[in-house]
Amino acid sequence: MTEFRAYSSAAYSVELPVQHKFPMYKYAGVRDTLAREGLTILEPPRPDWTLVERVHTDAYLRKLRFGTLEAKEVRLLGFPWSPELVERALRATGGTLKAAHDALESGLGINLAGGTHHAYPDHGEGFCVLNDVAVAIKDLQVTHGLERVLVLDLDVHQGNGSAAIFQNDPRVFTLSVHGERNYPFHKEASTLDIGLPDFVTDAEYLHILETRISPAVAAFAPQLIFYLAGVDVLERDQFGRFGLTINGAMKRDRAVFAWCKTARVPVVSLMGGGYNKDKPVTVEAHVNTVRAALEVFV
Repeated sequence: MTEFRAYSSAAYSVELPVQHKFPMYKYAGVRDTLAREGLTILEPPRPDWTLVERVHTDAYLRKLRFGTLEAKEVRLLGFPWSPELVERALRATGGTLKAAHDALESGLGINLAGGTHHAYPDHGEGFCVLNDVAVAIKDLQVTHGLERVLVLDLDVHQGNGSAAIFQNDPRVFTLSVHGERNYPFHKEASTLDIGLPDFVTDAEYLHILETRISPAVAAFAPQLIFYLAGVDVLERDQFGRFGLTINGAMKRDRAVFAWCKTARVPVVSLMGGGYNKDKPVTVEAHVNTVRAALEVFV
């Protein structure tokens, strides 16, 4: 029986202002909970800058490395710059790279971070410094010759950076299910965008998953899926506006992993967003994604 593992970059934390909205706490919370439940958790390596350069521009990466982002770029990013912030972004990207290779070997890869889908080639935004999924895909296109990769983005916010990066690459199918009236307010064109209204329920969301998402994924016949399992779809999320329950979100996760297992499509599980007003709910929902994956694949 395959023993699965996960990668956590929680050790690479960043000190933020007290009132900052980003839930840095959740990464250690998810890591520690899953470690207590017996999951092997490894620290991801720091990827070489040459891998990141396949996605991001030299000018942007120079600003990141040397801390010369302009004030407007810092505001757009949502984080104050620090060397620790850059290291954290690199390590999270390293986790996605390792998890992608695990998925190709065993069917399932797990990064307890990642899904930073708002990062564009020339700038970061929305708490996303580097686009980890894009870096991993570009690497796998070179090293494994992958021709059909699907980014299944079920975060409540559209993956605008990922959509822009792969807009002219037919080898990558970007599928985003998001709040139509939510951030980002200027949407990019994904391969398939499904914009949903505020307060969507479990039943409505799961119906969309079965009737619109599953057929589109099957028709593309991907060789690998990157699954952004954002839990900002939950009711009471600070940035969400959807109405899913924690049980509904886990049903979503279980359905995605079951489809991948049945279709024999390797899948990479990534955390994505989650900003619930109830902090333990955020941690529990992210943990549930991994629990669902292990239930299906073990």
